[in-house]
Amino acid sequence: MSQTDLIQRLTAELPVTAGSFIVTVYGDVVVPRGEVLWIGSLIEICARIGISENLVRTAVSRLVAAGRLQGERVGRRSFYRLAPAARAEFADAARLLYAQPRPSGDWLVMLAPDMAEDLARRHRMARIGGDLWICPARGALPDTGGLVLRASPVAGLDRLPQLAGYWDLAALADGYRTVLDRFAPLADGSALSPEDALIARLLLVHLYRGVLLRDPGLPPEALPADWPGTGAQALFRRLYAALTPRAEAHIARSMEGEDGTLPETTPRTQARLAALA
Repeated sequence: MSQTDLIQRLTAELPVTAGSFIVTVYGDVVVPRGEVLWIGSLIEICARIGISENLVRTAVSRLVAAGRLQGERVGRRSFYRLAPAARAEFADAARLLYAQPRPSGDWLVMLAPDMAEDLARRHRMARIGGDLWICPARGALPDTGGLVLRASPVAGLDRLPQLAGYWDLAALADGYRTVLDRFAPLADGSALSPEDALIARLLLVHLYRGVLLRDPGLPPEALPADWPGTGAQALFRRLYAALTPRAEAHIARSMEGEDGTLPETTPRTQARLAALA
């Protein structure tokens, strides 16, 4: 498969904006390697999927204005690092992608009269009526000053699919099927060049992350028997690990931070692979 064929197939009818793809590059490649990247490297990697230099520069400016990136100049070169406010968000997303913790089986019910809809969506909570929200017990909830109750089901597990009805599982299932349809044909990616392996890994992370960050993480008892998220998770873990040796070789040859090319591996990249194993 040629480079052109690979990129065209993986990006066909896939809406990838410059800003969201830059977030993917930072989260997957830059964050575990010191958090700093030369904009020239960013422009080059984005060009491979058809994002122009002008779009990259515009998106970077917007990310800086939004407090997600910070810029600095060294001579005539511009470098960008994660802003402090963005680090926690990147860490939360990384835990979902690479560690993928399993739900405990408990549920959190929150009475929060002042909960904003967009805040609830970011925490993958569902409204069950009035000012009541629910989600599986899987981490910290937004600090709204609301009352939180933790519940453990002791009976009636057959009623859990009714709880699942508070989320749009059909849209999530479609997203997971898209991941499977696009990336399953890559098999183990062994025929790809190092550059193609990096592009494929970034697109895999980009597409899978977009679905995963909307997934409430329901326990298996609450999901349909043919839930495609299970297969998508297995594919992500297998293919990410398979693509990584060649992808990281290309990173070390072509992507630059303040001190030269980025390292091929770091303790943080190795920890991610270990978590996926």
